[in-house]
Amino acid sequence: MKIVTIIGARPQFIKAATISRLINGNNDINEVIVHTGQHYDSNMSDIFFKELIIPKPYYNLGIGGGSHGQQTGLMLIEIEKILFKEKPDWVLVYGDTNSTLAGALAASKIHIPVIHVEAGLRSFNMRMPEEQNRILTDHISSVLFAPTKVAVENLAKEGITSNVVNVGDVMYDAALFYGELAGKNSNALNDYGLYVGNYILTTVHRAENTDDTDRLKRIFSQLEEIARVEKVILPLHPRTKKALEGIDYDFGNSTISFINPVGYLDMVALEKNAKMIITDSGGVQKEAYFHKVPCLTLRDETEWVETVEAGCNHIIVDLSTIVKQYEKLTKQTLNFDKNLYGKGNCAQLIINYLRDNLS
Repeated sequence: MKIVTIIGARPQFIKAATISRLINGNNDINEVIVHTGQHYDSNMSDIFFKELIIPKPYYNLGIGGGSHGQQTGLMLIEIEKILFKEKPDWVLVYGDTNSTLAGALAASKIHIPVIHVEAGLRSFNMRMPEEQNRILTDHISSVLFAPTKVAVENLAKEGITSNVVNVGDVMYDAALFYGELAGKNSNALNDYGLYVGNYILTTVHRAENTDDTDRLKRIFSQLEEIARVEKVILPLHPRTKKALEGIDYDFGNSTISFINPVGYLDMVALEKNAKMIITDSGGVQKEAYFHKVPCLTLRDETEWVETVEAGCNHIIVDLSTIVKQYEKLTKQTLNFDKNLYGKGNCAQLIINYLRDNLS
């Protein structure tokens, strides 16, 4: 069986790596990895692939930037060429990026069945490009690997019930694997003068927060207040830095400890050892749960409703209450023992299904 895997952003490489490592040891499956180039990342060097034990892509399309339509259209053209050349039995896509949708559309239109990993996630916010991408991809996929029971239920509500398999979350596999690797290979805590449980890790990068001046000011005003009593460390995303410079933010007198963006293993180490995480990232809020760290999410909704229902993740709709919610969360005793995302064997379950049902 031959599979073409389409990925376009660093988080997708992390997800794909958990499955690709097992495929490499399976003579029944031949995988060709295509990187669309959707997110340029200077950290994705040879060291990145070697350090994280990730197979390098066979194709790199270099399609980054531009509008959503332009980007997706160019990807469609180039991916279709590759599919005609490689003639795979299946196309495998992950998550909800433009690369995900382009890969699924290119395959579906020439009648190559699509496998979607992370199927069934819903924010119910159709203004999000990611929501549009994931819904469209789910409806043209032939096999849907869902990460949670809620995701399966979401698909059923939309009439998708065939070949839907709840395998757990592939990112939980990654968290376990790379968490152990980070413990051995990351010096992040020493590099930044941190200790286990003595700092708040913060990330802010989503356009809804950086591009809205009022939201941005409220977020950083609240973070400054927390940073007067707790060490707040914030890897500064280029988009966020530019936005803060646009409002004349006083970096010199800030109580927040800003650092440059960090590599994946260092980020895992910072997540694992934090007292709390404050973020607007979908991936980071879920990884907080994996690493048993309380989380405040700076968004109006989340795809990971299970973490909220478990009381371990609080959605901050009113940004003026970040300090209040932080103080409240520090006093709570949380239970991270619920088996929300599988047993950390998602990749193996997917491989078993591919081998037993699709060969």
